[in-house]
Amino acid sequence: MHKIKSVIVEDETAAREVLKNYLRKYCPQVEVIGEAANIKEAVPLLHEVTPQLVFLDVEMPFGNAFDVLEACKGLQFETIFVTAFSEYSLKALNQSAAYYLLKPISIEELIVAVNKVQQQLANHDLLDRNKIIVENFRETKPEKQQVILPTLEGFEVVLMKDIVRLKGNGNFTDIFLVDGTKKMVCRFLKHFSEILPFPFMRVHKSHIINVNFVKAYNKGGFITLQDATEIEVSSTYKEDFLNKFK
Repeated sequence: MHKIKSVIVEDETAAREVLKNYLRKYCPQVEVIGEAANIKEAVPLLHEVTPQLVFLDVEMPFGNAFDVLEACKGLQFETIFVTAFSEYSLKALNQSAAYYLLKPISIEELIVAVNKVQQQLANHDLLDRNKIIVENFRETKPEKQQVILPTLEGFEVVLMKDIVRLKGNGNFTDIFLVDGTKKMVCRFLKHFSEILPFPFMRVHKSHIINVNFVKAYNKGGFITLQDATEIEVSSTYKEDFLNKFK
């Protein structure tokens, strides 16, 4: 079995040791070939050893994980982010379908993340998540940010501004785009209600809309979108929806 050549970038020595021990015991397919405590150490190390996988702490001295990726944009590697809870960074990571672990690291989640990366490497997946993550983090206007959609065939990257609406479909979500196409995505609707910022609003247990595409509202409780689709607004979400248009 080919080992996954990996680097750990983490400013806390104890945290690096814990992660190395976990990898040694529970993820034997991973070989740690280097360590760095901050961005100043990480960038030259990553260029020198060119790993396949980087365990990357989000917050570090002298810069953050996104600065590391920006400085290494010429390199191709998968990233598993390690982070204390931060709503802002988690949204950026979730929008980009990134792999991340919350501190303290769960062994089960570590195994799942490593297995996903191993599968991506085996499939020669060429999707540059790191590039999309950096672009999303730098872009302050939500409509210009990108979302990676895991579909049954693989992944698709779309701009938020091109999403008209989302509809829950059991274990999946149907996403309707401005060009009239529909994507079936392997995520619950709840996932998107947590990661998509305004102008996306949940208006029903089964529907999220982009309010930029609202054409009319009927007092009977229905929204008409620019593509003539009618969406029911449930009583749970009606007040919040109407307040946005005051």
